Amino acid sequence: MSASVLSSKDHKGFSLDAVSPLEMLGDNLSRHLDPFGVTTSMLNAQVAWLMHPQEMVRAMSSLSGDLMALQAHVMRRAFGIPSSDVIQPNADDARFADQVWENAPTWDIIKEWYLAFTHRLQDMYYETPGLSDRERRRAAFWLRKWLNAVAPTNFFWANPVAQHKYVESHGKSLANGFRNFMRDAQVRNIQMVEDNAFEVGRDLAVTPGKVIFRNRLLEIIHYTPTTGQVHSVPLLIITPWINKFYILDLNPKKSMAKYLVDQGFSVFITSWKNPTPEMSAITFDDYLREGVHEAVEVVRDFCQVPKVHLVGYCIGGTLVSTYMAWANRQFGADKVPVADWTLFTTLTDFSHPGDIEVFIDETSVRALEEAMAKKGYLEGNEMASAFRMLRSNSLVWHYWVHSYLYGEALPPFDVLFWNMDTTRMPYAMHSFYLREMYLHNNLIKRDKLTIAGQAIDLRRITQPLYAVTAEDDHIAPWAQCYRIRRYVNVDAPVRFVLSTSGHILGIVNPPVNPPKRAFWAGEPQPNEHYEDWLKRSQKQPGTWWEDWIRWLQERGGELIDALPVETRKYPALADAPGTYVLEK
Repeated sequence: MSASVLSSKDHKGFSLDAVSPLEMLGDNLSRHLDPFGVTTSMLNAQVAWLMHPQEMVRAMSSLSGDLMALQAHVMRRAFGIPSSDVIQPNADDARFADQVWENAPTWDIIKEWYLAFTHRLQDMYYETPGLSDRERRRAAFWLRKWLNAVAPTNFFWANPVAQHKYVESHGKSLANGFRNFMRDAQVRNIQMVEDNAFEVGRDLAVTPGKVIFRNRLLEIIHYTPTTGQVHSVPLLIITPWINKFYILDLNPKKSMAKYLVDQGFSVFITSWKNPTPEMSAITFDDYLREGVHEAVEVVRDFCQVPKVHLVGYCIGGTLVSTYMAWANRQFGADKVPVADWTLFTTLTDFSHPGDIEVFIDETSVRALEEAMAKKGYLEGNEMASAFRMLRSNSLVWHYWVHSYLYGEALPPFDVLFWNMDTTRMPYAMHSFYLREMYLHNNLIKRDKLTIAGQAIDLRRITQPLYAVTAEDDHIAPWAQCYRIRRYVNVDAPVRFVLSTSGHILGIVNPPVNPPKRAFWAGEPQPNEHYEDWLKRSQKQPGTWWEDWIRWLQERGGELIDALPVETRKYPALADAPGTYVLEK
């Protein structure tokens, strides 16, 4: 017989289920010692295999077959007999790209042994019997992170390229690597780009414009028109507050903001304030009312129009989706102040959010809430570290090897500079977002969420939608983003786009000649599976930007004389890129 604790509400209003004291002790230990299940998930998988001996024998038999083939390969290489690799690195695995890993028998054998165990162990963890799919994925994820960490390429004495550079440079490569290590130790981070490689407002975010509105959450930038006439319907972009807005205005060649202005649109963009401890009580409702809704009203008033094009990127798109459902309920479908809307790599259904789910369960969310409660916010670099962990080989160990073992200088890459220029998330808002979206997936449930006084149902949305996703997106998987077609009103026109590349470069995708990327575009049916849509959609070379422009122009209204960048009612408060973007 066990005593129980009565259900109650914690200080933020979240319901706590009745649990036994022993369960509470285990939960507390897990939350404080291993909140993300780094070790416990792998231990659970190991115990599960021990409890299924027959499945274990079959898995070991497969591994022994690999080892026998590998042993034969080792013998052939040892005697100088040509032999093809038993295990090939994945196509996107650049760790063993240098020819020494293939041409030199010793290093080839080390590589092959590592890959053999890595591939087989990962397969085993994905197939662990007796665990849920989620637990298998979580265990396999952390195993993969551990295997990535112990790769031979990460250690000087097991990396022939590092040794060659040491000899070739007479030891300068390791001396430079040590200096790079001390540089990163001071900031407690493996840096991807020097923090002074660029200056916002001088090198990045240089499209001319003015801040025409500011409140406690955001600044609104109106970009200076470059055409004599513009489409009468203005375009408002709601950027993600997880990072700063200038990913859409990196430099003149990559700037979506400049491209849109040059195509004859009045372009407005949000620049979110970097939250301080005093803003810990800011809620998701506040972001909708004082963020999206106020921005829509300001742009409508500035341009003297009834409706706008509304665009949302990533978490900004999730907020825009919520706003569209809210506005259809608040005003009625005919009076929604949005003519049409666009989503960039946006999740609305969080049932399968990709690898990020390993960081999201009740234990990890509570641990994050406890950390946020002490500061009033979540540190931006903590969020950035989680996203880097999703692609640890390319975003962590690549820089470990090149900075410390090779002693190379960091490349001045603008996207990486933006990625390191992190922002914070206020406690109340981010706690709500993690719980209601990721943990409980309530956004897709009819009237389950009440936001700013209105029950939210995505099925009320009838306005035309243009949804863009990215083929290699590890933050918002495209197949999951596709599900927005299932949740908006069946009569809502939807054009869905899949771009090559990932979460950032799939969106920062300007026209170039010859084309570097490609895309698929088409109108999905309400209940059509994403694979069926892809099969009947034709792949097109180039960027989806041009397809989007045609879609916007069809709905952009008549051409009118370009508006001034500021007005008497909305005078310039600052030059673009504004003041909020400069806050550290």
